Amino acid sequence: MEPISTALAGISLVKASVDFIKTHINTAKDIGEIAGQIDSLFTGHKQVQQASNRKSGVGIADQFGVQSVAQEMIDAKLAAEHLAEVRRLVDQRFGSGTWQSILDERAKRIREAKEAAAKARQAEQAAHQEMVDNVKIGLAIFALTAIVVGLFITVMVTTAGAIGLT
Repeated sequence: MEPISTALAGISLVKASVDFIKTHINTAKDIGEIAGQIDSLFTGHKQVQQASNRKSGVGIADQFGVQSVAQEMIDAKLAAEHLAEVRRLVDQRFGSGTWQSILDERAKRIREAKEAAAKARQAEQAAHQEMVDNVKIGLAIFALTAIVVGLFITVMVTTAGAIGLT
C-alpha cells in the first residue's frame, strides 16, 4: 500500500475510533468495553506515522509536493490530537493515570512479543545448526565406514590373489 493511501486509511481509522470512544465512554462500565477501539486508534496512529516515514512507491514529484507534505503533517498532527483527546477522556472516566497504564502495558507486551520472537529465532537457528552438525557427523561415519569396507575388500582380494584363489 502506498504511503498516501496508508495515511488516509490510518487517519480514517483514528477518526472512527475516536468517534466511537466519545460516544460510548460515559456508558462504558470498564475499559474493556472500549479496548478494541483503543487498539484501532493505536493501529491508525501507527499507519499515519509509517506513511509519513515511508516514501517507497511515491514518485519524486509527489514525495516533495506541497500537498503531499502538508497532508502528511496535518494527518500526523490530527492523529496526535485525537490520541491526546482520548487520553483525556479515558483519564477523566476511569481515573488519572489509566491512559499511562494502558501505554505502559502495551509497551510491555510489544517488548515481550519481540523478545519471544527473538528467542524463537535463536532456537530455530540452534536447531538448524544441530541438524547441520548431525549431518556432518553422519557423513563422516558413512565415509569412514566406506573406507573400512573398501580396505577390507582390498585386503581380501589381495589375500585371495596371494594364495592363488583368483
